[in-house]
Amino acid sequence: MFSEKEIAYLKTHLLARIATVSEDGQPDVAPVCFDFDGTYFYVGRVVDLSKTLKFKNVQANPRVALVIDDPESPDPFKPRGIKIHGNADIVTREGYVGFGMYIRIKPAVIWSGGIEAPAFQDGKPIIKKSKASAD
Repeated sequence: MFSEKEIAYLKTHLLARIATVSEDGQPDVAPVCFDFDGTYFYVGRVVDLSKTLKFKNVQANPRVALVIDDPESPDPFKPRGIKIHGNADIVTREGYVGFGMYIRIKPAVIWSGGIEAPAFQDGKPIIKKSKASAD
C-alpha cells in the first residue's frame, strides 16, 4: 500500500488534517494527531471524542479524507505530502492518547508527492496515485 519512503515519512509526522462530511452534506476540516499501524490510520482526542463534529460526521457518513503534509524546504519551495481517501468507523483501542475511542480510517485511494521524488518536474506536479488493497 505505502512505499518504504512513504512509511518513513508517516512515522516522522504527528499532525494531519481530516475532512469529514455531515449528514446534510456540509464538509468540515479539522487538524488532528494520528497514528498509523501499517493498515489503518487512527485519529483520537485527549478529551471526549464523541463530543466532536468529526465523530458525529463519521457516524453519519463514513467517507473521509486525511492529509499529512509539510514543506521539505521553504526556499526553494519543496512541498511533500500524502492524501488519503477512505472509509472510517469508530473503534475502542489503546492508542497514542491512551485507551478510548478512535476514528479508524481504512485507505481506499492514496496520493503522494515530494516523498519519493521531487514534487515538480519541468514545472508540472508529479503525483503518485495508488489504490489500496481491497482486503
